[in-house]
Amino acid sequence: MIDFSLTQEQQILQSQARDFAQNEVQPIVQIIEESQNPEMEPWDFCQHLFHKGAEMGFISLMLPKKLGGGGGKCLDLALVLEEIGAIDVSIASSYFNLTAAMLLFVTRAATEAQQKRILGFVNSGTPHLFSAAESEPNVATSDLFCPTPDSHIGMKTFAVRDANSYILNGTKSSLITNAGIADAYIIIARTAKDKPLRESLSIFYVEADTPGIKFGKKTQMIGWKASHHAEIYLDNVSVPLENLIGQEGEAAKLLMLVPEVAIGLAASYVGLARAAYEYALNYAKQRVSWGRPIIEHQAVALKLADMMINTQTARLMVWDAARTAETSPQLAATVKAPAAKTFAVDMAIKNAQTAVEILGGYGVTKESLAGKFLTDATIGYSCDFTREVLRLGMVNFL
Repeated sequence: MIDFSLTQEQQILQSQARDFAQNEVQPIVQIIEESQNPEMEPWDFCQHLFHKGAEMGFISLMLPKKLGGGGGKCLDLALVLEEIGAIDVSIASSYFNLTAAMLLFVTRAATEAQQKRILGFVNSGTPHLFSAAESEPNVATSDLFCPTPDSHIGMKTFAVRDANSYILNGTKSSLITNAGIADAYIIIARTAKDKPLRESLSIFYVEADTPGIKFGKKTQMIGWKASHHAEIYLDNVSVPLENLIGQEGEAAKLLMLVPEVAIGLAASYVGLARAAYEYALNYAKQRVSWGRPIIEHQAVALKLADMMINTQTARLMVWDAARTAETSPQLAATVKAPAAKTFAVDMAIKNAQTAVEILGGYGVTKESLAGKFLTDATIGYSCDFTREVLRLGMVNFL
């Protein structure tokens, strides 16, 4: 039996997330979007939102109860992220989704001792913001999918083991989410120079105040104005041996443990697709042409119908991927999650483009939200791999 209905608890969670997004996130997003100061730091405005959302359990939603979490499922997080994403996809993706996914990763990949140490803040009342550092300048992140067993291909950040620690050296790209503002980093580095990329990647937990880790200036994006991205410079960063997560060379395998990263991103983009649709729908009901609301013109009505269909189908793909993450994690990681991510982003881009069209001249003004929808949506195309790379990767598991 297929049942797409939500439980009473999930309906309450969805309602709480919607109230939080509309009452807490919306005013801050407006301040950030209206600011003309290129030096403005969005985290200064978003930090209290993140802390409040954490207090409501949004980042620890999927953690086991024994670790202070809510013991929820991936679908629960998807519901929350869609609501926040409908107000601002960058806040949903950068702060809430990434941190929630990294906390879940620790519960699945780290030892029990590591879990207690890294996740100790969950019950402390002081939430931690996480960052994941993988991509590098002048190195394509898609090298992870390269079938050529050439040790010269791929990541250049290296971790060399000495008696009591690993010494990390290298540079991570200017696209690292939360770089410079996070409390902790999950950093991927090579631990063998003579092995192919997928056999030489390892994962390290690095605290933000570790000596030798430095950050570049905030990257200016075409959208995602509420987020923070920057380069990371690793200069002889000494990481304790106990901060290696998993075994050396296991990074590629361990990353498959969290399909929720892509599913959460997809859910955030369903929120954007929905917001663009609802914004255009409301405009079409009020804008008058030829003596009647433009929604009564078939050319506009058909566009709105397509926007509704796009949103609904993207949501169903996300929910399907979320449920699969609970029942068949490998299928979710290899097929369902990347499929949901690429499709949800595609639909968000289409809806944003259509919103611009429906608003006509107003669609290209800064007075409307249509332009924000479009630039925010476009960033999703290459976020966590392009649609082409993800779809090529999926083919290997079909």
